[in-house]
Amino acid sequence: MTLGKLFCCTLLLSSSAMHGSALSAPSRTDGVTVTNNHPRFSSSVKALGPVEPDTQVEVSIWLKPHNQEDLDFVARDLYDPKSANYRRWLTPAEFARRYAPTAVEVQTIRDFFTANGLTTVATGPNNFFVRARGTAAAISSAFRVTLNNYEVDGKVIRGNVEDPFVSGKAAPLVASISGLDNMEYTHPIAQQTTINSIPMTVLPPTSPKEGARKTIGSIPPSASASGTSLAFNNRCFVGQTSQTFTTSGTLPQATYAGNEYTASASGCGYTPTDIRTAYNLNGLYAEGFDGTGQTIVIVDWCGSPNVLSDTNAFSSQFNLPQLTSSNFSITYTPTPSYCEAPSAEINMDVQWAHAVAPGAKIALVVPPSASFQDLDQGLFYAVNYQLGNVISGSYGSEEIFTPSTVLQTEEFITETAAVMGISTNFSTGDSGDYTNDMPWAFPSSVSSPAASPYATAVGGVSVVLGANSTLAYQWGWGTNENVLAQQGKVTTPPAGNGYFNFGSGGGASSFFLKPSFQAKLPGTSRQLPDVSWIGDPFTGVYIAISQSGSLPALQYQVYAGTSLACPMFSALWAIANQAAGVPLGQAAPYLYTMPASTITDILPMSFKSNVGGTVQTSTGTTAYTADQIAAPLEGTTSYVSALWDYPMLPNTAVLLTFGTDTSLATAKGWDNVTGVGVPNAKNFVEFFGH
Repeated sequence: MTLGKLFCCTLLLSSSAMHGSALSAPSRTDGVTVTNNHPRFSSSVKALGPVEPDTQVEVSIWLKPHNQEDLDFVARDLYDPKSANYRRWLTPAEFARRYAPTAVEVQTIRDFFTANGLTTVATGPNNFFVRARGTAAAISSAFRVTLNNYEVDGKVIRGNVEDPFVSGKAAPLVASISGLDNMEYTHPIAQQTTINSIPMTVLPPTSPKEGARKTIGSIPPSASASGTSLAFNNRCFVGQTSQTFTTSGTLPQATYAGNEYTASASGCGYTPTDIRTAYNLNGLYAEGFDGTGQTIVIVDWCGSPNVLSDTNAFSSQFNLPQLTSSNFSITYTPTPSYCEAPSAEINMDVQWAHAVAPGAKIALVVPPSASFQDLDQGLFYAVNYQLGNVISGSYGSEEIFTPSTVLQTEEFITETAAVMGISTNFSTGDSGDYTNDMPWAFPSSVSSPAASPYATAVGGVSVVLGANSTLAYQWGWGTNENVLAQQGKVTTPPAGNGYFNFGSGGGASSFFLKPSFQAKLPGTSRQLPDVSWIGDPFTGVYIAISQSGSLPALQYQVYAGTSLACPMFSALWAIANQAAGVPLGQAAPYLYTMPASTITDILPMSFKSNVGGTVQTSTGTTAYTADQIAAPLEGTTSYVSALWDYPMLPNTAVLLTFGTDTSLATAKGWDNVTGVGVPNAKNFVEFFGH
């Protein structure tokens, strides 16, 4: 499933992945070197210095599954409608019997740890990993590595310089080692941006794919108020405007006209009432399809202390069932951990999974940290014990920085889920193709574990609702920002002040080969995303969150990101499982052959009312087109722009450009911003119920 490829001076593994041969190439006669088992920054970032020898470190050895070739065959066979075994999912007991390491193999790993001065602290479900603790000095000696500290993106991160070496009888059993570094996953959660202060580096123009582009006259005023007792603002677009700005009452003076975006300090977004109407979820509920009998598993670290009370306040506000011990649980694995303050991420995951599938149970699985080691083990716990048929993961890491062995572990865990009839759904990230981070140093990348061929990758779109919360427009999520006037000072375009803020992650994996369900897509690599839902925080959703020291203590704020799209789609997939009457397994293989009526294809979109204007200086007046004002567009030709009176600063105007997602672009059919598109909820679910 992996793609052999030279990348940034690191040789990625061939298709053996966790299958053994390439992973365990011997380097000495007394053991094996576990290749590609180090963070890629350790060879390119200057070390701050060695890790203190007495620092306590925990590491885990993942053992090779038995009969990997058979597992790969079963993973294909169970999704083949022509097979007699179609959707005859393996039970956890069957999976363990066929593929789990033995007690003798686990004892061999324990003996290796003991012989090297390390203490075993845990054995994973069905013997698939063993975890041990020791000093950094003992860890370094056991695996013959140098542990250094590095500064990466402003954080101090531990990493091993060399690939680890395992000696003795344990050597042939090792698939990968985690914990030598303490790299972490991140949440792709987004709020409406604040004004950036560092000029954006302009990327080389690209040639976006053109589909059936829609050019429409203007954006009409959007949705009216939701009719709830609180002042929710879902009128994100309010028609057209013409505004004039001066520089402290003098020249330069600018006049701009076109679409107008509006948002209060709390943002502009949608409530469950809006979304139920827009995507015809109400029609599903009327038919009895609301997720009853299903469990949505949400894997997240930290654990928001007020998630239950906040979600029940949210539920009361929007006429949703209350969460109780009968439909909500929290499992801390292996030990309890809590955020110091309420977590917007966890609140959003739980509240919006509940909003879309109010009849489903929610099981929140909370590892102690966001480290690759902890979170992968928490995910495996949820899969191995089959806590639910749908797992939602609103997290990811940039694939090009992720050790290859971590990618292999993710592939193994998601493959395990797929053969058990579980769909593991992951956010594709909020950074487009990631080139905006350091375009001078690295090529494009995608998010992992969404990139696994056994996972379902969920991207994001922008959404405009019309009167009575009807669905008016959807376009691929990618938002740029240009400051046109700031606190009484006019900026003359094109002034190089354009910024890419955020956008749906997507593109081609540099590690995984294209799965069979993507056979008709270009290239040989796994392509992201598979499907999308709401991701743009400028057209986001309200969540309820407690804010200590603030009045009122419970506030409603607008959030989004692919962190939102993922639990929303996961909830819809739970309803699809209910309608089918049987577990459907991984969602992605179904999406590419479903009827057009079930999924809305998201096309490039432009408006004649995009913002244009004139700037008057002492030398005369110059007219600027919408393209010039929105620059740099990075090759984008179809986009939507709107003028926003920025509420946090006086006399400040910002141009928002929607549909500009780094080098990614929407197109007819599958595209690397929105995948196959956005589910038409009622038709989508009914397809599986017939």
